[in-house]
Amino acid sequence: MIDNKIEFLVSEKYLSFAKKDKRLLPEPIKFNIPDWFKDLKHGVVEKSLKGCVPFLDAITSGYLLKMPVDYYFEHNVVREGERTTFWYGSLTDVARIDIFDNVNINKESFEYHPIKQLGNKCPLVHKNVDLPVHKVSNPWFIKTPPGYSCLFVPPLNNTDDRFSIISGIVDTDTFENEINFPFIINGDKYPTLKTTIRIGTPYVQVIPFKRDNWKMSLNSVEHKKTESNKANYFSKNILNRYKSMWWSKKSWK
Repeated sequence: MIDNKIEFLVSEKYLSFAKKDKRLLPEPIKFNIPDWFKDLKHGVVEKSLKGCVPFLDAITSGYLLKMPVDYYFEHNVVREGERTTFWYGSLTDVARIDIFDNVNINKESFEYHPIKQLGNKCPLVHKNVDLPVHKVSNPWFIKTPPGYSCLFVPPLNNTDDRFSIISGIVDTDTFENEINFPFIINGDKYPTLKTTIRIGTPYVQVIPFKRDNWKMSLNSVEHKKTESNKANYFSKNILNRYKSMWWSKKSWK
């Protein structure tokens, strides 16, 4: 089986620095399985979510982008008489400032989408307490083989409870630029929030996929299990039935 290749590209100076501070490097997201999941016990007597292979597939598929600097922000605060989000990326030492000088990251200025771009009925606007949607500037160019795109989502089943990116798909085989990620604050839990998203915080799951055309159909089916099929179904490895009978192993390196 041939491995497809996804490339994360950046300047030589930044890459050299990031290899010394691995919090900056993209990596297979399988290395980011949450401790609470690892600590679960799963057995015949007491089953748990740890035995759910579809859940595990979701949290281990694709690659992980992490915050390239410390991002401090105050969300839904009043400054000069107006509600606003105050935000900056923290570059704390001369060496890092030099290395990040021409790299696409949040510094003193930042990008955002005015809420009028989303319309007044978009639930994301209301969750963000009707304030502009800010963007994380991502330093990495992402390149996939011809015919392959990338789905960008918050880390599946493992999202930071303070914020999440707005999901999107980019044709990364033809788009030759960095991809910046708009994000919203979890205003349902944090109507106001003063916090720092630390460097290395997971924030984007990257799932490459091959573009295909699809056509749906609606049909009826008589689903009948013979007695032998039923016996076979219920006797096969009761603890890991889905994994042993239907699951296909995925590889992310």
